[in-house]
Amino acid sequence: MSPRRRLALTIVALAVVLGMVGCTVDGKPYPEGVAQPKGHVDTDRFDKLTLECQILSPSQIGKAVGGAVGSPAFNGAICRWTVFGPSVMTVTFNWFEWGSVTVEQRTAKKMGYATENIKINGSSAFTQTKSDRNICGVTAKAPSRGVYTWFVESAGPPAGDPCGGAKKLMELVLKTSA
Repeated sequence: MSPRRRLALTIVALAVVLGMVGCTVDGKPYPEGVAQPKGHVDTDRFDKLTLECQILSPSQIGKAVGGAVGSPAFNGAICRWTVFGPSVMTVTFNWFEWGSVTVEQRTAKKMGYATENIKINGSSAFTQTKSDRNICGVTAKAPSRGVYTWFVESAGPPAGDPCGGAKKLMELVLKTSA
């Protein structure tokens, strides 16, 4: 190795070492695999995290599927409600901001759902159903970007057409968010 190259490598190594001297990391170090104590999470930074769950009111959701909404919940990217009516139903809503109707329909088919192209409020959409379950999902392009999907599933004996409730929810949400 030439003396010039050795000098250049030494200068680069020295610059890296000196640059790292000024770096600090907040918090305390813990060995890998050791549980860290639970700290305070500033939830004010996430004040709009569940905003999409409020796109329709619980009473609108209950009315659309023929019941009264019980316990709402938020799980990751999915809003969920339990609706009590002639049977107990689970209603879910998701808004995949970067999703597309084509990808969602292809995915539904891969998961064993039968799909049917429909129109809701003039927008292209599709239903997804399974013959062995009382479930129906409706997916449509969101007015801003991405896709909306509503699923209605009856936990007990069928209390009517689950697609009727999912379609009604999609009509409401498309009208509300337009």
